Amino acid sequence: MVTASDFRNGVTIEVDGKVCQVVEFQHVKPGKGAAFVRTKLKDIINGGVIETTYRPTEKFPQARIERKDMQYLYNDGELFNFMDTETYEQIAIAQDVIGDSMKFVKENEMVKVNSYNGNVFAVEPPLFVELEITETEPGFKGDTATGATKPATVETGAVVAVPLFVNQGDVIKIDTRTGEYLSRV
Repeated sequence: MVTASDFRNGVTIEVDGKVCQVVEFQHVKPGKGAAFVRTKLKDIINGGVIETTYRPTEKFPQARIERKDMQYLYNDGELFNFMDTETYEQIAIAQDVIGDSMKFVKENEMVKVNSYNGNVFAVEPPLFVELEITETEPGFKGDTATGATKPATVETGAVVAVPLFVNQGDVIKIDTRTGEYLSRV
């Protein structure tokens, strides 16, 4: 059990049947009345943010989130298949659970699969990936000064805005959190 006075950023707790992570907390001691803890909690299953206050003595059960490194094997159209590299156990996760998190991940890359009580609720791709550009308009010399961008399709099928000097066949580094081009490799 975790009391509200023990809150720290990143602590996961169960509140009213929801699994929440403490994003912000502030211990408040007003001149009159009892102290309280003002918190901002993020529902890690749905992604919603809850702002509320608690007495410092309130207790909450701590939620144990399992983050396991797994290898992405393939997508069969409806399900994404992953393998635990230690036990070689395979699991299949539906598209609606994964969302857009796999659009920059190639087959055989390592990802983190997050689960709570055995139920997978999210897949975290690596922070940065290197992908080859399969389709884009040709670049021209002298186009680097304007800072303009053009769309480019990478080998996973995702579209990224890249500078004009990047050509088809180039390998680029992408930030998977924002989907932004970082550099050529």
